[in-house]
Parts: sequence; C-alpha cells; structure tokens
Amino acid sequence: MLSDMLVRYRYRIDPTLAQRQALARAFGCARVVYNDALAERQRASQAGERVSDTEVQRRVITQAKRTPERAWLTEVASVALIQACQDARRAYRNWFDSLTDKRKGRRIGHPRFRTKHGRQSIRLTRNGFAFRGTRLSVAKVGQVRVRWSRELPSVPSSVTIIQEPDRRYYASFVVERDPTPLLPVPRTAGIDLGLVSFATIAASDGTIETLANPRYLRAAERRLVRAQRQLNRKQKGSKNRAKARLRVAVAHRKVRDQRADHHHKLALRLIRENQTIAVEDLAVAGLARTRLAKSVHDAGWTTFVRVLEAKAAQHGRTIVKVGRWAPTSQTCSACGRRDGPKPLGVRAWACQACGTVHDRDVNAARNILVAAGLAETLNACEGHVRPGVTLAVASEAGTHRGVA
Repeated sequence: MLSDMLVRYRYRIDPTLAQRQALARAFGCARVVYNDALAERQRASQAGERVSDTEVQRRVITQAKRTPERAWLTEVASVALIQACQDARRAYRNWFDSLTDKRKGRRIGHPRFRTKHGRQSIRLTRNGFAFRGTRLSVAKVGQVRVRWSRELPSVPSSVTIIQEPDRRYYASFVVERDPTPLLPVPRTAGIDLGLVSFATIAASDGTIETLANPRYLRAAERRLVRAQRQLNRKQKGSKNRAKARLRVAVAHRKVRDQRADHHHKLALRLIRENQTIAVEDLAVAGLARTRLAKSVHDAGWTTFVRVLEAKAAQHGRTIVKVGRWAPTSQTCSACGRRDGPKPLGVRAWACQACGTVHDRDVNAARNILVAAGLAETLNACEGHVRPGVTLAVASEAGTHRGVA
C-alpha cells in the first residue's frame, strides 16, 4: 500500500515592480536574520554558553527589532524571519550531527553565511500566505500573479518564494500528493550510466538500448565563455556589469533546464516500461574531483537517479542500487569470468575464457541486472549458474536488504 508523499510544485510568478521591491526587502531581512542566528550560535559555542532555540530567536528577531541597527526588520512579515531562524538552526544542527556521526551520509561542512548575490528565497508557513482566486497573497507583499501550469493536488503547507540569479521569480509549494501506481509489467532493466553514452539499458527481455550523452554544458560552452569574458571586462558596480551578470545567469539557466527536461522525460519512460530498475551506486563526489569533473557534472547522474527514485515512489515501481564495488565492468556477462580492471579507453574487449566480445557499457548493464538479482547468467566455463554479488538494495520505500 503506497502512502501519500510530500512533494514540491513550482510555478513562475510575476510580481509587479512594487512587489519586487517588497520581496527584495524580505530577502534581505531573512538573510540578515539567518546570518545573525549563525553568528549568535558560534559566539555562544566559543563562550561555552548553552542557548536554546527560543533564546536565539528572541535575540536575533525580537530584541534586534528594538535596536536602531535592525529596526527595519519590522518592515517584513515576521513569519519569514522566524523561518530563516529555523533554517539556521537546522543547518547548524545538521553540521553538528554530522561531526558526531548522528547524521548518516557524507560529512557536511560548517554552515556558511548567506550573501546578497545569487539565489534568494524566503519560506512562509500557512499564516504567511493565502490564495485570492488565482493569485497568491504573500504577507506584506501583496497579491502576486502566478502562472498556473497545473493544479495543486492538495492545500500546501508552506511556500518558498525564490528569486533566481536570472531574475525570474518562482513559488515552490509543499503539498501532499496521492500515489498513482501503474499497472505491473514483467520487464526489468539494468542501467549503466556513463560519459561516452549517458545510459546503456539492458532489459530482462534481451533488448539493449544505448542513449547518447547530450552534453548540454559542452554544447553551450562557447556561449558561456563569451558571456563570462564580457562580464569580467565590465567595471564592478556598474549597470553594464549587472546586465552582463544577467546574461551569464540566463545562459546557465538554459543549460540547467535542458538537462532537467532530459532527466525527467527519460526517467518517466523507464518507469513506465519497467517494473524494477537496477542502477549502480556511483561515487559521484569522488569522480567530481578528477580530470573528468566537468563531464561528470554535465551528465548529472545523481540528479537523474534522484528523479528516477521519486517517479518510482510515485508510480509503485522499485529502484535497486548495486554496490559501487561490484565488478560490473570487469566480469564477462556471458560466462562470469573476471578479467580484471580495464582503462576507460578500452571500450570493447574479448573474454579470455569463452571468447565473447563485449561492448564495455552493454556488458556492465547486463552485470548490473544480474547483480541486483533480477536475472541469472549461465556460466558456460564452469557449468553452473554464476553467483550474484552481495550488495545493498534500496527500494522506493528506502528499505535495505541483501541479495545473493
């Protein structure tokens, strides 16, 4: 039985000039409160003082409003300031839990102070926004026009108003959405993500599909270099520099939108065609520190897998993650013989045991399918079914189990 999920629905909004000025004040005040909350926690930590969350909020909001230096905090909705203080508390606690190993996953760094450049946002709970017909009423901002591209599935619990560096404004609602399970299908698939080909898909019915890597960043690189060079030539603080900065942000947004569109369309097609999908748990953070960093970030493997998992949870499918140490590129998918590691330049190789010639990516996709326990391979050299690789498996519900 699938349960309701919390998801985000994001829409373009078109604030008027006066509303943009009010939002700019709200962004600035929320940024100051966030930074003040971080600084207050750091000061208390260095002084050996234990302060509660309520006390930090009282100092950086309630008391600060009474001082001449922070009197302008009264010009914006208090709910935005409170949520900024809560964001600082969460960031500080996540960092501390990561240091004490209470937080799973890779180590995270100390929370950084927010700057007035780049993406700006404020978060509002139910007492900070409302709907007035087709418009979104934001506290101390007004009724903002929303481009409703689709209906909200339920009443939102919160909304985040965002200004991107390209000066576009968005409203991101947190809502509950009912799952929409698809009819079961017998097909399963293993996916090998790569740089030469974005994805090589080996299905349980024997079909092989190779998808080209679109390389959106590489395709736009000349345009980005030209825009960045023009930005560097402009005098700091000038209007021409602001215009050049906007051109750079727009160019990056186009690349980001192209990549996101590709990921969503491909993920939805794979979810519709397969009941279970196996992917390799790649060490993207490690690869991003090598000479392949730009190509790895351009491919966006982590984002694609995250989109795939979200759509699997929505439609009742299962995502299986194969351990990154499984020798999928070293093992013959026909007989199971392990030939050892091969340089990335070797795109095809012949098995020394059975003589089968393999494409590197196709062979890896087949091995991922077998390693996940979704298929079996007859070992022609030794006359028995090749044992699977012990690995961690994660389904859409986040459970883990061992597969032999």
